[in-house]
Amino acid sequence: MLHKKIVSSFLFIILSNLIMAQGILGKINNAIKKDSGSSVINQMVKQVETTSKGSVLSEEEIINGLKEALTIGTNNSTKKLGVENGFFNDAILKIVMPPEAQKVASSLRRLGMGSLVDKAELSMNRAAEDATSGVADIFIEAIKKMTIKDGLEILKGDSVAATNYLKTNTSQQLTEKIKPVIEASLKKVNATKYWSDVFKNYNKFLRQNVNTDLTAYVSGKTSDAIFYTISQEENKIRKDPAAQVTDLLKKVFGK
Repeated sequence: MLHKKIVSSFLFIILSNLIMAQGILGKINNAIKKDSGSSVINQMVKQVETTSKGSVLSEEEIINGLKEALTIGTNNSTKKLGVENGFFNDAILKIVMPPEAQKVASSLRRLGMGSLVDKAELSMNRAAEDATSGVADIFIEAIKKMTIKDGLEILKGDSVAATNYLKTNTSQQLTEKIKPVIEASLKKVNATKYWSDVFKNYNKFLRQNVNTDLTAYVSGKTSDAIFYTISQEENKIRKDPAAQVTDLLKKVFGK
Protein backbone atom coordinates (compact mmCIF):
# COMPACT_ATOMS: atom_id res chain seq x y z
CA MET A 1 0.00 0.00 0.00
CA LEU A 2 2.81 2.33 0.97
CA HIS A 3 4.61 1.43 -2.23
CA LYS A 4 1.58 2.48 -4.30
CA LYS A 5 1.39 5.83 -2.48
CA ILE A 6 5.07 6.57 -3.19
CA VAL A 7 4.64 5.70 -6.88
CA SER A 8 1.53 7.90 -7.05
CA SER A 9 3.44 10.80 -5.52
CA PHE A 10 6.25 10.47 -8.04
CA LEU A 11 3.79 10.33 -10.90
CA PHE A 12 2.06 13.46 -9.58
CA ILE A 13 5.38 15.38 -9.41
CA ILE A 14 6.36 14.30 -12.94
CA LEU A 15 2.95 15.27 -14.29
CA SER A 16 3.10 18.66 -12.57
CA ASN A 17 6.51 19.37 -14.04
CA LEU A 18 5.32 18.40 -17.51
CA ILE A 19 2.34 20.72 -17.23
CA MET A 20 4.60 23.57 -16.07
CA ALA A 21 7.06 22.89 -18.89
CA GLN A 22 4.25 22.91 -21.45
CA GLY A 23 3.03 26.20 -20.04
CA ILE A 24 6.48 27.79 -20.34
CA LEU A 25 6.96 26.43 -23.85
CA GLY A 26 3.55 27.76 -24.80
CA LYS A 27 4.46 31.23 -23.57
CA ILE A 28 7.74 31.17 -25.49
CA ASN A 29 6.00 30.00 -28.67
CA ASN A 30 3.34 32.70 -28.35
CA ALA A 31 5.99 35.33 -27.74
CA ILE A 32 8.05 34.22 -30.74
CA LYS A 33 4.96 34.32 -32.97
CA LYS A 34 4.36 37.94 -31.94
CA ASP A 35 8.00 39.00 -32.23
CA SER A 36 10.47 36.83 -34.10
CA GLY A 37 13.44 39.02 -33.03
CA SER A 38 15.91 38.18 -30.29
CA SER A 39 14.54 40.92 -28.02
CA VAL A 40 11.88 38.55 -26.69
CA ILE A 41 14.43 35.92 -25.75
CA ASN A 42 16.66 38.56 -24.16
CA GLN A 43 13.72 39.92 -22.21
CA MET A 44 12.81 36.46 -20.92
CA VAL A 45 16.45 35.75 -20.01
CA LYS A 46 16.54 39.00 -18.08
CA GLN A 47 13.32 38.07 -16.29
CA VAL A 48 14.81 34.73 -15.28
CA GLU A 49 18.01 36.43 -14.13
CA THR A 50 16.02 38.97 -12.15
CA THR A 51 14.07 36.23 -10.40
CA SER A 52 17.06 34.05 -9.64
CA LYS A 53 19.76 36.60 -8.91
CA GLY A 54 17.99 39.76 -7.86
CA SER A 55 17.92 43.00 -9.85
CA VAL A 56 19.94 42.97 -13.07
CA LEU A 57 22.34 45.83 -13.76
CA SER A 58 21.47 47.68 -16.93
CA GLU A 59 24.19 48.89 -19.28
CA GLU A 60 23.32 52.45 -18.32
CA GLU A 61 23.76 51.68 -14.62
CA ILE A 62 27.12 50.02 -15.25
CA ILE A 63 28.46 52.97 -17.25
CA ASN A 64 27.07 55.59 -14.88
CA GLY A 65 28.40 53.71 -11.87
CA LEU A 66 31.90 53.50 -13.36
CA LYS A 67 31.83 57.15 -14.39
CA GLU A 68 30.75 58.09 -10.88
CA ALA A 69 33.53 55.98 -9.35
CA LEU A 70 36.16 57.52 -11.63
CA THR A 71 34.90 61.03 -10.97
CA ILE A 72 35.00 60.50 -7.21
CA GLY A 73 38.40 58.81 -7.44
CA THR A 74 40.00 61.56 -9.51
CA ASN A 75 38.51 64.34 -7.38
CA ASN A 76 39.67 62.70 -4.16
CA SER A 77 43.13 62.08 -5.59
CA THR A 78 43.75 65.57 -6.92
CA LYS A 79 42.41 67.14 -3.71
CA LYS A 80 44.68 64.94 -1.63
CA LEU A 81 47.79 65.66 -3.69
CA GLY A 82 47.08 69.24 -4.70
CA VAL A 83 47.57 70.81 -1.27
CA GLU A 84 50.69 71.90 0.57
CA ASN A 85 52.65 68.82 1.62
CA GLY A 86 50.35 66.57 -0.42
CA PHE A 87 53.49 65.17 -2.02
CA PHE A 88 56.19 66.24 0.39
CA ASN A 89 54.73 64.53 3.47
CA ASP A 90 53.82 61.31 1.65
CA ALA A 91 56.55 58.72 2.17
CA ILE A 92 55.58 56.88 -1.03
CA LEU A 93 54.94 59.81 -3.37
CA LYS A 94 57.49 62.37 -2.18
CA ILE A 95 59.66 63.46 -5.10
CA VAL A 96 63.37 63.08 -4.39
CA MET A 97 66.39 63.67 -6.55
CA PRO A 98 66.37 61.54 -9.71
CA PRO A 99 68.60 58.45 -9.61
CA GLU A 100 71.27 60.03 -11.80
CA ALA A 101 71.49 62.97 -9.36
CA GLN A 102 71.61 60.94 -6.15
CA LYS A 103 75.41 60.99 -6.22
CA VAL A 104 75.28 64.78 -6.51
CA ALA A 105 73.02 65.05 -3.49
CA SER A 106 75.16 62.71 -1.40
CA SER A 107 78.33 64.59 -2.31
CA LEU A 108 76.83 67.97 -1.43
CA ARG A 109 75.56 66.67 1.91
CA ARG A 110 79.05 65.42 2.74
CA LEU A 111 80.40 68.87 1.88
CA GLY A 112 77.95 70.53 4.28
CA MET A 113 75.54 71.74 1.60
CA GLY A 114 72.60 69.53 2.47
CA SER A 115 70.32 72.56 2.78
CA LEU A 116 70.66 73.14 -0.98
CA VAL A 117 69.50 69.59 -1.66
CA ASP A 118 66.62 69.94 0.81
CA LYS A 119 65.47 73.18 -0.82
CA ALA A 120 65.66 71.62 -4.27
CA GLU A 121 63.59 68.61 -3.18
CA LEU A 122 61.02 70.75 -1.37
CA SER A 123 60.63 73.00 -4.40
CA MET A 124 60.08 69.99 -6.70
CA ASN A 125 57.28 68.74 -4.44
CA ARG A 126 55.73 72.19 -4.18
CA ALA A 127 55.66 72.39 -7.98
CA ALA A 128 53.96 68.98 -8.19
CA GLU A 129 51.37 70.00 -5.58
CA ASP A 130 50.71 73.24 -7.42
CA ALA A 131 50.24 71.50 -10.77
CA THR A 132 48.05 68.68 -9.42
CA SER A 133 45.49 71.02 -7.90
CA GLY A 134 44.24 71.98 -11.38
CA VAL A 135 44.20 68.75 -13.37
CA ALA A 136 40.99 66.98 -12.31
CA ASP A 137 39.14 68.31 -15.37
CA ILE A 138 41.60 66.55 -17.70
CA PHE A 139 39.90 63.24 -16.99
CA ILE A 140 36.34 64.44 -17.64
CA GLU A 141 36.49 64.01 -21.44
CA ALA A 142 37.86 60.48 -21.16
CA ILE A 143 35.16 59.59 -18.64
CA LYS A 144 32.46 61.03 -20.92
CA LYS A 145 33.74 58.98 -23.86
CA MET A 146 33.58 55.66 -22.04
CA THR A 147 31.68 53.09 -24.15
CA ILE A 148 29.56 50.16 -23.03
CA LYS A 149 32.37 47.83 -24.11
CA ASP A 150 34.86 49.83 -22.03
CA GLY A 151 32.51 49.70 -19.06
CA LEU A 152 31.97 45.93 -19.19
CA GLU A 153 35.72 45.29 -19.51
CA ILE A 154 36.43 47.59 -16.56
CA LEU A 155 33.72 46.02 -14.41
CA LYS A 156 35.11 42.53 -15.06
CA GLY A 157 38.72 43.68 -14.76
CA ASP A 158 41.09 43.80 -11.82
CA SER A 159 41.09 46.31 -8.99
CA VAL A 160 42.74 49.03 -11.09
CA ALA A 161 41.06 48.45 -14.46
CA ALA A 162 39.31 51.84 -14.40
CA THR A 163 42.59 53.60 -13.56
CA ASN A 164 44.30 51.81 -16.45
CA TYR A 165 41.49 52.98 -18.74
CA LEU A 166 42.19 56.56 -17.68
CA LYS A 167 45.94 56.07 -18.02
CA THR A 168 45.55 54.74 -21.56
CA ASN A 169 43.24 57.53 -22.61
CA THR A 170 44.69 60.55 -20.81
CA SER A 171 48.44 60.09 -20.23
CA GLN A 172 49.50 62.12 -23.25
CA GLN A 173 47.00 64.92 -22.58
CA LEU A 174 47.92 64.94 -18.90
CA THR A 175 51.62 65.32 -19.67
CA GLU A 176 50.94 68.06 -22.22
CA LYS A 177 48.86 69.97 -19.71
CA ILE A 178 50.92 69.58 -16.55
CA LYS A 179 54.36 70.10 -18.11
CA PRO A 180 54.00 73.86 -18.67
CA VAL A 181 52.29 74.16 -15.28
CA ILE A 182 55.16 72.27 -13.65
CA GLU A 183 57.68 74.44 -15.45
CA ALA A 184 55.97 77.64 -14.29
CA SER A 185 55.58 76.23 -10.78
CA LEU A 186 59.24 75.25 -10.60
CA LYS A 187 60.18 78.82 -11.45
CA LYS A 188 57.60 80.23 -9.02
CA VAL A 189 58.95 78.22 -6.08
CA ASN A 190 62.58 78.83 -7.14
CA ALA A 191 63.16 75.15 -7.97
CA THR A 192 65.06 76.06 -11.12
CA LYS A 193 67.37 78.31 -9.08
CA TYR A 194 67.91 75.67 -6.39
CA TRP A 195 68.52 73.03 -9.04
CA SER A 196 71.03 75.29 -10.74
CA ASP A 197 72.71 75.99 -7.39
CA VAL A 198 72.96 72.28 -6.63
CA PHE A 199 74.73 71.42 -9.85
CA LYS A 200 76.82 74.59 -9.93
CA ASN A 201 78.25 73.73 -6.53
CA TYR A 202 78.60 70.06 -7.42
CA ASN A 203 80.51 70.85 -10.61
CA LYS A 204 82.71 73.36 -8.79
CA PHE A 205 84.01 70.66 -6.44
CA LEU A 206 83.94 67.54 -8.59
CA ARG A 207 83.92 68.98 -12.11
CA GLN A 208 81.22 66.64 -13.38
CA ASN A 209 78.08 67.50 -15.27
CA VAL A 210 74.74 65.78 -14.77
CA ASN A 211 72.20 66.62 -17.45
CA THR A 212 68.72 66.18 -16.06
CA ASP A 213 65.55 67.72 -17.48
CA LEU A 214 63.99 68.85 -14.21
CA THR A 215 60.61 69.74 -15.74
CA ALA A 216 60.26 66.36 -17.47
CA TYR A 217 61.36 64.51 -14.34
CA VAL A 218 58.91 66.27 -12.00
CA SER A 219 56.09 66.03 -14.59
CA GLY A 220 56.61 62.27 -14.87
CA LYS A 221 56.66 61.81 -11.10
CA THR A 222 53.53 63.95 -10.75
CA SER A 223 51.66 61.94 -13.37
CA ASP A 224 52.72 58.64 -11.77
CA ALA A 225 51.55 59.87 -8.36
CA ILE A 226 48.15 60.95 -9.68
CA PHE A 227 47.45 57.57 -11.30
CA TYR A 228 48.76 55.71 -8.26
CA THR A 229 46.42 57.65 -5.96
CA ILE A 230 43.46 57.15 -8.31
CA SER A 231 44.17 53.40 -8.31
CA GLN A 232 44.06 53.40 -4.51
CA GLU A 233 40.69 55.17 -4.60
CA GLU A 234 39.35 52.72 -7.20
CA ASN A 235 40.48 49.75 -5.15
CA LYS A 236 38.68 51.13 -2.10
CA ILE A 237 35.44 51.74 -4.02
CA ARG A 238 35.52 48.22 -5.44
CA LYS A 239 36.20 46.44 -2.15
CA ASP A 240 35.18 48.65 0.76
CA PRO A 241 31.42 49.17 1.28
CA ALA A 242 32.23 52.30 3.29
CA ALA A 243 33.77 53.84 0.17
CA GLN A 244 30.66 53.12 -1.91
CA VAL A 245 29.14 56.42 -0.90
CA THR A 246 26.16 56.50 -3.28
CA ASP A 247 23.33 54.06 -3.99
CA LEU A 248 24.60 53.60 -7.56
CA LEU A 249 28.11 52.67 -6.40
CA LYS A 250 26.64 50.19 -3.93
CA LYS A 251 24.54 48.63 -6.69
CA VAL A 252 27.37 48.37 -9.26
CA PHE A 253 30.30 47.43 -7.04
CA GLY A 254 28.39 45.75 -4.23
CA LYS A 255 27.78 42.83 -6.60
